[in-house]
Amino acid sequence: MQLKSLRLFMAVAETGSFVAASQRLHTVQSNVTAHIKKLEEELGAQLIHRNGQARLTSAGYALVEYATRILVAHDEALDLFTRDQGACGRLRIGAMETTMALRLPPILAAYHTAYPEVDITLTTGPTAELTELLRAGEVEGVFVAGRLEHHRYHLLNVFSEQLVLVGPKPMSSMPSSEQWLASTFLAFRQGCSYRQRIELLLASYGINAIRIFEFGTLDAMLGCVVAGMGYTVLPLATVQAHQQRFDIHYLELPKPIADVDTYFATTEPGTWSPALSRFIDTLNDSVSAGCVYGRAQS
Repeated sequence: MQLKSLRLFMAVAETGSFVAASQRLHTVQSNVTAHIKKLEEELGAQLIHRNGQARLTSAGYALVEYATRILVAHDEALDLFTRDQGACGRLRIGAMETTMALRLPPILAAYHTAYPEVDITLTTGPTAELTELLRAGEVEGVFVAGRLEHHRYHLLNVFSEQLVLVGPKPMSSMPSSEQWLASTFLAFRQGCSYRQRIELLLASYGINAIRIFEFGTLDAMLGCVVAGMGYTVLPLATVQAHQQRFDIHYLELPKPIADVDTYFATTEPGTWSPALSRFIDTLNDSVSAGCVYGRAQS
């Protein structure tokens, strides 16, 4: 069924006249008649009595309900993509736990203020898990550590982080190899890019294996660090933001291990929904205003 046919049918149903319907939709009566006839052939039922005033048949009344829903849904979908600078619908994004804890709240708040009709769904997880969610189409964009080397992704470099070693006591120097071997590390579950930095740090001391306990939340991890359970590696900004709540201490890591960029990865621009497009505008505005560090790359 063509949308034009349904619109002409609804015009006849509402006006009770083929002539009035043609005038309402600025076409000729023969065009209205042809579309109604085509609808009847497609559905295998007479929709309108043609003796005197055009009156709906039982089949016609049944079609009115569905035609109304179809046309309303069509108009809403069209409005979603053509409204001036507005956005509605749903936005599904993913982020690392540390990014969500500190970096995203002001950006999400600004976005919600500008586009209150958008429903936001946020999923947290390690970089590898988030990348898989993006690949599967379960989210529209993800905040991950490091570049995703794939031509299908559009990348926005948004945060520049400095990773530090975090422990329960003040540290003046890095532990020795012997101390490392007797230590435990706390990290997010497998696939976390910061966990990979732990492995790089230990490898620089010639250590290829050490106990790493996995955690699902930042608060749980920091609480266990304070209790003396082990070390962790986190962004400096995250650590400083939580030092009032947790008695934690940090030590700078060697620069090649410490420096890591956070990217917002999504699909190519031509595939963006209005809600995603406006979110990326908000993200770019934050970058331009100096709220975050970054530059667009594709």
